Amino acid sequence: MTAHTYASTEYHSSDFVGILKPRKPSGCKVRGLQRLVKYGQDTNAPYSKRNWLRSNKVGEQCEAIVRFPRLFEKYPFPILINSAFLKLADVFRDGSNFLRMCILRVTQQSNKHLDKILNIDEFVRRIFFVIHSNDPVARALTLRVLGSIASIISERKSVHHSIHTGLDSHDKVEMEAAIYAVSSFAAESKAFDNGICNKLADLIQGLSTPTEIKLKLIPTFEHMHHDAHSAMMVNGVCRELLDLYPVDDFLDVLLTTLTKLALASHILIPEQITLLLKFLTNQTSDSVKLVALSNLQQLAERSPHFFTEAHISDLSLSDQDLEDIRLLSSRLDVLRTLSKWSLFGVNMTLTHLEDLYWTLCKHWDISIAARALELLVKLTNDKQRLQDTLICSETLLTQCIMEDSHKCHYNLKLVLKSMQQLCEKDSEFTESLVGTLSTGLSCTTGLKCVDLCHGLISLCEKNPSILLQHEETLQEMFDSTLKSIEEEGAKDLLVALSVPLLLCSKKSSSGDQFFHERVASLCHEYSWLAFKISRQATRLGCHLTASEFFRLLSTEVASENYYFWLNSLHEFTSAESALLELPEQARFKDIISCLSTSVQLYQKGIGCLKAASTPNHPLQFQLSFIRLRCDWLQSCSSLVTSLVTSRTCPPPAIAPAMAVANGQELLKCGHLAAQMQQCYNHLQSLASRFSQLYRVSFDADPKTLEQIQLMQRQCYLLMHTVDLLILNNRTYMGSNTYLPLQTLSSFEDISNDKTDQDINHKVTKEILKDSKQVLQSTEGQIISHVHTNCILDSCLALLKLPFTFPRYFYQALQTTTIKLALSPSPRTSGEPTLISTRDSTCPKIEGVIQHGSKPGLFRKVDQVCLVVSASCSAKAAPKSQETDHHSKWLISPHNDYFSQQVLLSCPTLGLYTITVEASIVDEEGRTWQTGPRRTLPVKTYQDIISAMNQPHVNSLPGTSQMMVTTGRLPSTASCKEANRYYRI
Repeated sequence: MTAHTYASTEYHSSDFVGILKPRKPSGCKVRGLQRLVKYGQDTNAPYSKRNWLRSNKVGEQCEAIVRFPRLFEKYPFPILINSAFLKLADVFRDGSNFLRMCILRVTQQSNKHLDKILNIDEFVRRIFFVIHSNDPVARALTLRVLGSIASIISERKSVHHSIHTGLDSHDKVEMEAAIYAVSSFAAESKAFDNGICNKLADLIQGLSTPTEIKLKLIPTFEHMHHDAHSAMMVNGVCRELLDLYPVDDFLDVLLTTLTKLALASHILIPEQITLLLKFLTNQTSDSVKLVALSNLQQLAERSPHFFTEAHISDLSLSDQDLEDIRLLSSRLDVLRTLSKWSLFGVNMTLTHLEDLYWTLCKHWDISIAARALELLVKLTNDKQRLQDTLICSETLLTQCIMEDSHKCHYNLKLVLKSMQQLCEKDSEFTESLVGTLSTGLSCTTGLKCVDLCHGLISLCEKNPSILLQHEETLQEMFDSTLKSIEEEGAKDLLVALSVPLLLCSKKSSSGDQFFHERVASLCHEYSWLAFKISRQATRLGCHLTASEFFRLLSTEVASENYYFWLNSLHEFTSAESALLELPEQARFKDIISCLSTSVQLYQKGIGCLKAASTPNHPLQFQLSFIRLRCDWLQSCSSLVTSLVTSRTCPPPAIAPAMAVANGQELLKCGHLAAQMQQCYNHLQSLASRFSQLYRVSFDADPKTLEQIQLMQRQCYLLMHTVDLLILNNRTYMGSNTYLPLQTLSSFEDISNDKTDQDINHKVTKEILKDSKQVLQSTEGQIISHVHTNCILDSCLALLKLPFTFPRYFYQALQTTTIKLALSPSPRTSGEPTLISTRDSTCPKIEGVIQHGSKPGLFRKVDQVCLVVSASCSAKAAPKSQETDHHSKWLISPHNDYFSQQVLLSCPTLGLYTITVEASIVDEEGRTWQTGPRRTLPVKTYQDIISAMNQPHVNSLPGTSQMMVTTGRLPSTASCKEANRYYRI
């Protein structure tokens, strides 16, 4: 591995200049490391601060050491990490205990970079030197460092022996450090487990071992599960200790250790569930029961399929009058976790549990009643019991509103969640529950109002018309909150209240008027609050209100980029507002006018969005998404225009003769056939671009990806209609058994997870039904206005579907990027690397996966797909020589780092371009084309001297003899002939 790898990447950091000064390597590594330090130089820092690790002051040395974890995160490449850890090992060997403690923290924080240490033997030798010190603190620090690097030295017998020796120490600090090392090595080494298990059992059972040390030794057993035999042996030892030490402290630690061991080994889970339920039903202390319930909660979260009907019944049995509230609440939490399992209650007789939960719904403690209500809603299907549950939920809601305890918000959210599940089971309850929530809004203040607004939105999202009855109440609350905007939580409440009001504005014009009267004051005094409201408006489809907000907000910002960003949003929302004027009936002139206005506004907005992009915020997804929406409207406009011309310009008289001459019956329709084929191709291209946008949006939330898929299916649906009624019409195709390109069933499955209230699903079913009816009613007839009207109605129905801006358009909750480095890299940027045609190049590809604040929120990186291609730009290459190369590699990253070497041959003179493109493969096996894409220029040359000095046989053109090249100097004649052959 060469140092050119790191010189090819741009570095702008001041963290490691002067801190890291490794031993001077030879050759190109010196130049690469010098360039690395040069690019990372902190020109603002004094020169003396660049050599702090060599300073005589302990404070400066300590500050230098603690900077290393951040350095490793920014530049996680092996050459840097190896040199850094070797230098830290030197300081650990020669420094004080305080510096050793700082280095211990560095190794613990940099655990995922340990496998990038290249000289492991030398690193361990320098660290292990301190284990022979007479200072027990130094030995303890050494044991802890060895434990923190156990992942790379797990099978070293000398380290195992030192840990065994540390357990026999009489110094408390050293013994605790040895226990830490035991825990670390037990998780990595099977051989270490087999050798230490009996010793640990003897120490725990020994009378001379202090109780505090015994309690610290027991958790080390949870890592000894490398095979079934080890797990069973450790499980037997722990169960024996349960009988030997029936004290609460020991029982708590032993039960927790056994649970973790069972979760890791899987084969012990049924026995562990039975054991925990045994302790739960026995006359043990409440603390032990709480620990047992906590362990059952872990088992229920990770292995709910191991719980049988008998286990659930035993878990539900309790004396509600005598049992502690914490125990009863923990029991219900375990049952709530089990109820999330899809097979919960299947083939089980749990009718007795309904009566139990119904009794608990009337419990005097609200937290117990709220948990029981959630379980009752999931189990109950009886109409009368559901009606009783509705009354109970309304009563509990009132109690939660009046409660002022620290758990009131959690209990309120549980009740609101149960109400939502009730409405999903029976939509008739929605109106009653909305009235209850609206009344509760006027009776409370603060964060509870925000929770109630969120509950109101979840209930009315599918049917906003229910909110119209309570619109005045919501408007009064909005005005009163606006007057007291400076109070704590008032701004969050204002945003929460705006959402149900925006839902009301979709069904009535009074909502838009309400916001228009207050938009000026909001934008001028509370700009960020106004932006949040307008952002919610675009996500709900209230574009008319959002357009006015964005227009006024664009003048309230000082940055040019923000101005263009807000101005582009104003144009986009104005374009969507123009579509609201689409006629109810198919009138060509009005449709084309609305579409033209909308497309023009979108084009203006795209220009503003380009001006708003910066290198740090390129707005790639926003530009792609808006371009696709604009092209969709343009495609619909072209389709409508083509349908209009079919009426004004009938087929010419020569059309039948042209159809016979070309063998295409569809040409009898004249220019309509060509125009429809062009529209079809445009829609097909648009659908593929939607698919491409989907594949590059790895960090998008599920709702955003669902919306992209829905827009793509709208393209497919319109393509299907055009293809079915015109392009492949049965009258012209001469077949009565024709099946369209997209069958009816493929579109009926578009929204399988949606209810019939979903307007997209309804429109899709209506379009398919109308197309099928037209096709059947016009059987054997030529293409007429009936067909074109059906296509026009389908296009108009799709245009009138509500369009919303997805969350990913504004906010990325997950961020994942790949940073690539190629080696060898040229000394000068843009200069190609020189390689002989007789040799092969072996470029090394290294990469780091960088995450944001919430890694793996929606999907995780399972593998990285590298596509390596090499192409030659030589003008004349022999046909016998292959100049292009293409290979694909799937790599599983380790601690967000991966590397791969590829062997490439460049047998032809010319300039080669090696291209490496990375993509992400998630846990489900889907490939996401996230990039990046890197290129490495390579220039080939012919080494004549080496070719003639190496023995080989060549046949020169024009001669029948063979020239044998040996190690001696060739003759003048042979050199001339060879030069002519190699074209030098």
